[in-house]
Amino acid sequence: MRDPWSELGSVAAIIDTALAEDLASGDVTGRATVSPEVGAVAHMVAKANLVVAGLQVAEAVFRRVEPGVGFTAYVREGARVTVGTEIARIEGPAQALLAAERTALNLLQRMSGVATLTRAYADAAGGRCRITDTRKTMPGLRALDRYAVRCGGGHNHRNDLGAAVLIKENHVRAAGGITPAITRARQVAPHTMKIECEVTSHAELREALAAGADIIMLDNMDDAAVREAVAITAGKAILEVSGGVGLERIAAVAQLGIDVISVGRLTHSVPAADISLLFERADGTWA
Repeated sequence: MRDPWSELGSVAAIIDTALAEDLASGDVTGRATVSPEVGAVAHMVAKANLVVAGLQVAEAVFRRVEPGVGFTAYVREGARVTVGTEIARIEGPAQALLAAERTALNLLQRMSGVATLTRAYADAAGGRCRITDTRKTMPGLRALDRYAVRCGGGHNHRNDLGAAVLIKENHVRAAGGITPAITRARQVAPHTMKIECEVTSHAELREALAAGADIIMLDNMDDAAVREAVAITAGKAILEVSGGVGLERIAAVAQLGIDVISVGRLTHSVPAADISLLFERADGTWA
């Protein structure tokens, strides 16, 4: 199976793990109630207004169970759809469609939920700054979560601990301070890698700037504190705001002159999008 997100992880492995979890003993209900020769058509329908993400993943789930399944997507990834929109049509053996249904929907609904929430944040920011995710992703699903953020108009933060230097509070404590932490990071990190440091006060901000941080994360600062931080920084570093930035606050923060707002909620507690799969027999005799 082609893996369009190979740079972020193995989608094939994610799908195989999810299917093994759901089909460890096979689908006893499907085998017991539906004859193997019965064909079916399934209509994937949006039950709420949402942004679609993960159709290729859902297709891959159905094809992993039954390679000959027909899958027709009616919308593109990242599209906004309204209640009642048919997103895709799946056609194949009823037993296979029933066996793959829940895994396909679980992944598609989560990904579309992430994309939908990200789109709301990106729209509220109005292009004034980047909206990014964090590493607060669902364990094992980071590749899909990050892809869904992009479908929603957001951007990705570092993918893993080896992707960037991000000095946070506990690093500072362990290193003995902001200056020694940044100094050592500069000596050890590759020359191609930026150094980011989290700060919680203007005093820490000044120290991080003096130590040569490339990116500074303003942690849990209110709007007035962020505004002052922008003035102190004066363009000498990229400024990222993180912590306590709900959807209702995004527009105000985005206008303060910062570069990035990172939002853990995009992936750590997002509600799944409401999408259903409605079956009918291939001969149209029941629905």
